[in-house]
Amino acid sequence: MLELLGLSGLAERLYQAVLTDPARSVAMLARDTGMTDRQIRSALDELADLALVRPSAAADGTLWPVSPAVGLSALLAAAEDEAAARQRQIEATRAAIAALAAEHAEQRQHRAEPAVRLDGIDAVRGRLEELAANAVTECLSLNPGGADRPDARAASAQLNEQALRRGVGIKAICRESFRNDPDTLAHARWLTDLGGEMRTVPIVPTPLVIVDRRVVIVPLDPADPRQGALELDSPGMLSVACALFDQLWSTATPFGSSVTVDGQGLTSAERTLLELAAAGHTDEAAGRKLGVSGRTVKRQMADLMARLDADSRFQAGVRAAHRGWL
Repeated sequence: MLELLGLSGLAERLYQAVLTDPARSVAMLARDTGMTDRQIRSALDELADLALVRPSAAADGTLWPVSPAVGLSALLAAAEDEAAARQRQIEATRAAIAALAAEHAEQRQHRAEPAVRLDGIDAVRGRLEELAANAVTECLSLNPGGADRPDARAASAQLNEQALRRGVGIKAICRESFRNDPDTLAHARWLTDLGGEMRTVPIVPTPLVIVDRRVVIVPLDPADPRQGALELDSPGMLSVACALFDQLWSTATPFGSSVTVDGQGLTSAERTLLELAAAGHTDEAAGRKLGVSGRTVKRQMADLMARLDADSRFQAGVRAAHRGWL
């Protein structure tokens, strides 16, 4: 209880004992407290250093306890002075951070470019960290696959937690296939347990991040987001980005809910696979869009063909259209 004042557990126990009966010898204290002679002498040295015992005026070579109202109060006052000095240092540091952040923000505002180019993954992550730390209302993201990388999860976890604790909403849309990845599932459970929201769709068209609906980050190359990104804040681009996110969110399946089937008995992933096949995509190309292997696409396509009683992908497309599946 008194660790804040610098007392160890043994010193606190001995102090309470000598307050009860100051005249006890070391042997008697050892008997009553269960401490060894060595522990008692070490604790007495600690109490003397903290001015909680002092030499007795009546008997040479003995120590007498100082009243808690005097000794402990003095230690508490010293601790309060130290805490106050520490708080002043914290406030000064906070002011310095605010001034530096304001100067950095002013430099960005004075840029004339309609878009700020962020070259490389380090620049992108640094800017996302800054935006997340200053987010007020919400952070929205589309994640075709990059967000489920272990390094990306580690980089964003602390910021996500801090934002959620400040009351910032976090909404993420991922591909349906992420439900098959144990690591990404664990991350999704962690995020939703903290109050974030995650939904899935068969295909996420492009990576992007929207912060407070006032700035959007889009990749320079959607096929390789690690090359860098553009930061945009024009009303037109924000309108398009927000509309895309809102439309996908309204049709996505919430994490934790089972995948539903429509009136034809199709999941959204199955319907999307039929659409990709009808558009001429190979199994490998469809797999890349869906985030699954070509072998998985082939197996799913074979199942759909069997349900349609079709002998070829072309015949499956015709029969799917005839039945209203497409």
